[in-house]
Formats: sequence, C-alpha cells, structure tokens
Amino acid sequence: MSCRENNGNYIKCEPFAPEYILGLESSCDETSVAILRGGQEILANLVSSQIPLHAKYGGVVPEVACRAHMEVINPLIEEALEQSGLKLSDLNAVAVTCGPGLVGAVLLGVACAKTLAGCLDIPLIGVNHMEGHLFSALLETPDLPMPMVCLLVSGGHTMIIKADNPGEYTVLGSTRDDAAGEAFDKVSKALGLGYPGGPKIQALAEKGSREAIKFARPMLNEGFDFSFSGLKTAVLLHLNSPERGSDADICASFQEAVVDVLSTKVLRAVRRCQAKSLALAGGVAANKALRERLADGAKRLGITFTCPQLELCTDNAVMIAKAAWELAREGWRSPLSLDAKPNLELV
Repeated sequence: MSCRENNGNYIKCEPFAPEYILGLESSCDETSVAILRGGQEILANLVSSQIPLHAKYGGVVPEVACRAHMEVINPLIEEALEQSGLKLSDLNAVAVTCGPGLVGAVLLGVACAKTLAGCLDIPLIGVNHMEGHLFSALLETPDLPMPMVCLLVSGGHTMIIKADNPGEYTVLGSTRDDAAGEAFDKVSKALGLGYPGGPKIQALAEKGSREAIKFARPMLNEGFDFSFSGLKTAVLLHLNSPERGSDADICASFQEAVVDVLSTKVLRAVRRCQAKSLALAGGVAANKALRERLADGAKRLGITFTCPQLELCTDNAVMIAKAAWELAREGWRSPLSLDAKPNLELV
C-alpha cells in the first residue's frame, strides 16, 4: 500500500508530469532551492550552508538555523530562477520538505511553498525528507530495478528501507539511539576536530590504521536495527586510556567499526529480501569507505548499486523536486492546508 493512503498531506488527482518544478529544502542546517526539468535535468541547485554558524557550538542550534533560513530563502529562489533562465510564471509545480526536521525550519519552508503555489495557482507537493533521499538514487539511475534496498544514513537517521515501488516502502531497521552521523559528530567533537564530524574523521582516518583499535561492532548479529551510542561511548572512554594511540588510528578504527556494522546489516537485508538493487543515500553516503564497501558487496551479489554524486548526498532541494515529480506522475499532490510535521514518519 502507498504510504500516502489516508494521509492528510496528499490528495489523489490526475497523474501529471510538471516540466519545471521548484524544490525547497529547509529541514535542518542547509537552505536549498532547485529547479528540475522533466524530472531529471537539473537547471539549478543552490545550497546555502550554515556550517560556519553552527561549528562553534559543535552542532545545530534550531533558533540560529531558522533565522538563517529566513534570511536566504527568497534570494535563493530569485537566483535559481535567474540561473535557469525562467520566470515564476514558467513553474508548473512547487515541492517542499514537510518533515521530518527542525520544527521552525520546516514550517518556514512549507509556508514559503504554500504562498508560491497559491499565488501562482500551481500544484503543491509536500515531500518526506527521507523519501527525498531515497529518490536521489533515481537521479543517478533512473531505471533502477525493484525491489530495492536502501541504506539511508545521516546525522539524524540510520535506516534500512525496502522499496517495492516508488511510494511502497517497508522500514526493515532503524537506529535505537544515536544515528551514525550523530556518532561521527560526537566523536569528532571529543577529538577537537570540529563540526561536521564525518568529513573530518574520514580525512584523518586515511592517515591511520583501521586495525589499530578493536572497537566493538554493536548489534552486528541482531536483526536490522542499529545502536551507535555504545560505540561512541567506547571511543570516548578510549581517549583517556593508557593505550590511546594516535588520533588517526582512533578515527580509522572507529570509522571501520561503523562501516562494518552498516555494510554487514544492509547486505544481509539485500540477501533476505532478494533485492535487485542497493542504494546508499543521506549525508554519510559521502563516506568513501562506506561507498566502496557497499559497491564491492553489490558486485559480489550481482546486483545494481547506486549512490548520489557527492554534492547530492547532503540535504538538497534537487532530491525534493525529484521525489515530487515522481509523486505527481502517480497522481499525488498536496492541499494548500499542508502541515509541517517535524516528526513525520516515512511509513
């Protein structure tokens, strides 16, 4: 059953394929505006990152994020239109992240999208942020064979999802505590490397040995759920041990433990579901070690592997526009009463 059945965020209508769709993404610490043509051609993809604003705090501050979104979203829309050579009147639909995310940030994006859709009298399509990441795989491989298993891993989420078709999902596993990206950020902060942690740990890990420290692999043989809180704590305790070793070895060993757990579980899910393809999405999908491990695993299993290009791994509006275009083709749109739902679930 489609995850939009009996969902107040959607109404069923005649299937349509908007030629030009404007996407808005403001769920966390990046404001993004994109224009997609024909569901595949990226005419504009603008991202205003708030990393410098939040770096001194070691993480995202919701109030700071919301103010920053408010300052840049309208100028980004104007710049996207100019870059694509379009006018507002050329747009055929507006897509927006309606959750999950920071409540104020999601509300701002939804309000902006509803205003545009209402004034232009064009369809509005709300998109689940997680579904946007899922659809980013289709930007790379439009004819991705189904069923697909996707490892969606970011600062706030770590999930294994089975997709039988667009809109038909089963969540096989999710994190019980810290998401993988959150664990990267906290370990990076403890090492004094700064925020965001993923790129900084990856860079230092390349100088260390992944075998130097034998960190545990939490829940490795227990279903498809994840737990990275204990691993994070183990690293923090190790920092004060006599056998501490170099920061590079700590980063390499920690990263190897995370990659081991993620890859083992998702490849097990692929075999269990007899999936025909494997996708990796979300901010942590930019991790080189994880990408290589899953690509090798998919090759051994003889299935298609896809992962967005690096600039589309982190939060962006292209994936929101792509998801909305696919929803439109299935005959889904949103009413102007669309709600922002910061705790919105995928299914």
